[in-house]
Amino acid sequence: MERGLSWRNFDFLLLGAVVLASSFGTVMIRSAVAGNEVLQPLTSRQVYFAILGVVLIFFLASIDYRYWLALYRPIHIVILIFLVTLTGFGQSAFGAQRWFTVGVLFLQPTEFAKIAAIIILARYFEITRDQPRDLRWVFGAAFRAVWIIGLILLQPNLSNVMVLSVILAVMLWVNGIQVKHVITGAVVGVILVGSVISLSVLGVKIPGLQAYQQERIVNFVVPDPNDTYGNRYNVQQALIAVGSGGLLGEGYGYGTQTQLRFLKVRHTDFIFAASSEEFGMVGAILIIISLGLVVWRCIRAAQKARDVAGAMLALGVATLIFFQGAVNIGMNLNLLPVSGLPLPFVSYGGSGLTALMIGIGLVQSVVMRQKELEF
Repeated sequence: MERGLSWRNFDFLLLGAVVLASSFGTVMIRSAVAGNEVLQPLTSRQVYFAILGVVLIFFLASIDYRYWLALYRPIHIVILIFLVTLTGFGQSAFGAQRWFTVGVLFLQPTEFAKIAAIIILARYFEITRDQPRDLRWVFGAAFRAVWIIGLILLQPNLSNVMVLSVILAVMLWVNGIQVKHVITGAVVGVILVGSVISLSVLGVKIPGLQAYQQERIVNFVVPDPNDTYGNRYNVQQALIAVGSGGLLGEGYGYGTQTQLRFLKVRHTDFIFAASSEEFGMVGAILIIISLGLVVWRCIRAAQKARDVAGAMLALGVATLIFFQGAVNIGMNLNLLPVSGLPLPFVSYGGSGLTALMIGIGLVQSVVMRQKELEF
């Protein structure tokens, strides 16, 4: 242990919020897979990954985060190797290559790539803290992330490309990107998004996008009211589940949409809808509050960090959790297109949960080495 390192600085409120969200998620996974012998083992696996994650949090908190920043190059190389290998040999789902099969486990390198990208960008903004905020500085940051973003796009996994792009944009904004560059980027972004939506609605195939991705866009922008059992089925069932939950829910294990299996992928993408059905608005608010606490404590860690690198690590993790959580909940409520992004700490997924726990461990490392204790 480092000399002078005090565990009194450890953020137990952050840890408590993470444990609360993970515990609630495990409880809901158990209900969502009830009666399905094939999916039954998922509950115990999630418990094991949660326990491993808590151990990782304490382990990473005990190590100075700047040690991992110093290893940014091997971390970058290893992640790129995994992503290249995944693109060629990974297992597919919904038209995208997303994981490797290792025994009974599924390893998703993309989840760890997001944490690696945060580490790489944190180091970049640390070493360039005194450089002018010109286009060279902007492109330097983009260049550090584009390799990971490009390989994820090739899977293709557009939703996680959006996550990494948002993390990069937030870091650029916080580090003082010029307004004219923001305006330029916003104009380009609006044109690209508008073009993708327009071409998808017109039925034009867009290179780099799968047919199902364009269908999701079309179904959200111009939904077919007669498409009861087709592409909008999951969203419709999610809305029924959320609405039927009311204030207090139908009861644990008694949600009709969940238990009768009308709601698909209820232990992953649509676990928020399943939770809202069985625990009502109270359960939904509990999830939102617990994730909100995690994001808030990560932002506080960024504010109290001793250097730019520590601040960017904490801010990157906060952005990751906030954006994924907001998109998943918005998808469940039909406020956003279906994206496939899991609900942080709540949805089933060993790789996703472990990667998030690593991110929280890095934030705890920043907290324990803050310049002053004012939490």
